[in-house]
Amino acid sequence: MCVVASSSAAAASYVDRGLTDIRLGLTLELATVLGAIAGGLVAGLVSPAWVAVVFGLFTFYVATQILVSRAPREQRLEEYVPAHYPLGISGSFVAGGLSALLGVGGGPLKVPLMNQVMGVPFKVASATSNLMIGVTGAASVSAYALRGHVKLGLVAPLVVGVLGGASVGSRLMPRVPTPVLRRLFALVLLLVAAQMFWKGGEGLWPSLLN
Repeated sequence: MCVVASSSAAAASYVDRGLTDIRLGLTLELATVLGAIAGGLVAGLVSPAWVAVVFGLFTFYVATQILVSRAPREQRLEEYVPAHYPLGISGSFVAGGLSALLGVGGGPLKVPLMNQVMGVPFKVASATSNLMIGVTGAASVSAYALRGHVKLGLVAPLVVGVLGGASVGSRLMPRVPTPVLRRLFALVLLLVAAQMFWKGGEGLWPSLLN
């Protein structure tokens, strides 16, 4: 629910500034929604702890690669042509499934996927991912709502804060240099990795000790 609120607050600003690749976003989102629905349906059949640990390892790897590698030359927004659509679609399906299983947005997967695999400029990848995760969140949260797992009393105050933060962030992003955004994104990925390790550890340690 918070992911949907964040996407809604920022998407209009990014589309208005021409940063969102709507065609690419809608194409990849078809696979992402299918992944989100599949993830929501199998959420009770798989161990979220193991999924969290694997996802944490992946995000840690991506973060370190961004920090140690040289940033590719950013193309002009009107110059780029997305490539490797089969990889993009496959990765989007996985991102949707993880979004539903772990309650996280698909940004940690989608932004590197579009930027480093499909050749999309970093700011366009970020803006397009923001649009996509709102749709993904709406698809996955419906599966949880049907099971009575969405607590509106808990969600409401969180959504208020998310809306304010997303609104401010969407206004700042176009003005911040891309190298700075890449480093900030890598730091966020490291925090996500730590969160996933913690979440996975909470679930795994009792069973391993026994």
